[in-house]
Amino acid sequence: MTATLESRKTQAAGLTIRTQAFIDGKFVDAVNGNTFDCISPIDGRLLGKVADGSQLDIDKAVLAARSSFEAGHWSNTTPVHRKKVLQRFAELVTTHTDELALLESLDMGKPVDDALGYDVPATARCLAWTGEAIDKVYGEVAATGPNELGMITREPLGVVGAIVPWNFPLVMATWKLAPALAMGNSVVLKPSEKSPLTVLRLAELAMEAGIPAGVFNVVPGFGKTAGEPLALHMDVDGLVFTGSTAVGKRLLQCAGLSNMKRAYMECGGKSPNIVFADAPDLDKAAQAAASAIFYNQGEVCTAASRLLVEESIREDFVARVVDAGRKLQPQHPFTPGAAMGAMVDAGHVERVMGFIAKGQAEGARLALGGKQAQVVEGGCYIEPTIFDGVQHGHTISREEIFGPVLSVIGFTDEAQALKFANDSDYGLAAAVWTRDIARAHRVTRKLRAGSVWVNYWDGGDMTAPFGGYKQSGNGRDKSLHAFDKYTEIKATWINLKG
Repeated sequence: MTATLESRKTQAAGLTIRTQAFIDGKFVDAVNGNTFDCISPIDGRLLGKVADGSQLDIDKAVLAARSSFEAGHWSNTTPVHRKKVLQRFAELVTTHTDELALLESLDMGKPVDDALGYDVPATARCLAWTGEAIDKVYGEVAATGPNELGMITREPLGVVGAIVPWNFPLVMATWKLAPALAMGNSVVLKPSEKSPLTVLRLAELAMEAGIPAGVFNVVPGFGKTAGEPLALHMDVDGLVFTGSTAVGKRLLQCAGLSNMKRAYMECGGKSPNIVFADAPDLDKAAQAAASAIFYNQGEVCTAASRLLVEESIREDFVARVVDAGRKLQPQHPFTPGAAMGAMVDAGHVERVMGFIAKGQAEGARLALGGKQAQVVEGGCYIEPTIFDGVQHGHTISREEIFGPVLSVIGFTDEAQALKFANDSDYGLAAAVWTRDIARAHRVTRKLRAGSVWVNYWDGGDMTAPFGGYKQSGNGRDKSLHAFDKYTEIKATWINLKG
């Protein structure tokens, strides 16, 4: 992609934007004809009127998924065949990198360079890695006597409903989609109404790769009118979700109220980033602390929103973080090298600004930012914001803000650091900065979080599982562990006595 602001604007203006639902291999209007406005947070302009799915559209998509599953055009194919299709799918995603990156940026506001550097490549890697793994997933033979044969085999669930968030539309969708498809399931996916565009294009590429009609369906719409009908549907066998804890709890209720479908929720976080005085490189740690909260405008479930700093270095370290954060001001997302882009929409701006006001009202010291940024007329931008002197009980240290707001909390010793870190409803991620290898082992073992990093933030790849403890959810995305969510495990015993 040509790396200038104006050339990217020109390329974006030439994009074809799909706005219909994708059901049974075709783009179709919502059954009732309803649409909703898809507004770019970059400048507030209308990108298109997207099909507003309802119960009728969910029923139609689930029927297509069930029919395709029962027909066996995908579910009964060999793992080798599914591998080849998923790898072709990955190649097509890579071929369309520029288009998908621009769509992602237009739709939810992230910098194009972030979409080019992470979102699209990570989507392709997920598809390719999962495809490559699927013919290495074996069944088991039980330990029996000579007169019996016990076999443990995996079978696809059937129809999987997937509800994905707006902050990483492509990646989060693919973390669900790839293992579900690899195991032979059919999928009905509801993207967030805030960012539906790239997933609709993804469905088209899936068909081109060779995934049969009805196997992958996309129904845009809102949570109450499309998400809940999918979660409550009696012919959906499994439900997977990434999003807020409040919505995750509601979806678990829906699973129980309907057919007790399998339900796996990847939910919110309030992740602690713990910096001890003996951290090996305070400048590096400060740069990481800033990027860990301001990357993707802070709209990241694993954002390091709580910075726990040993009191003996707190004042000096906060100054370093403020210096690093000051350099990460929001820009037009098409600007080459932009560190921050636009917030997803005006409603979210209002929500985040409310938390900033709450932090000031409760007595935390505003060390950086705290205001909306005037970047593009009509756009949604917030300055990188840092609060120092945050008390452990302050609202901004307890609740997930999902924006560029960092809370700095001091601690006196290892025990207090662990107490503060673990005293949270969430348990998604955490980090520890220390030279002491014994301390690193002690603290990481005691942290109640699904991912823990030492002397950096946000490590891992497709080989490592991702998910949380406590109200950050259940189940795991990525790695071979992800396949567990999309299979039934069957025990078959055969009498060999004759």
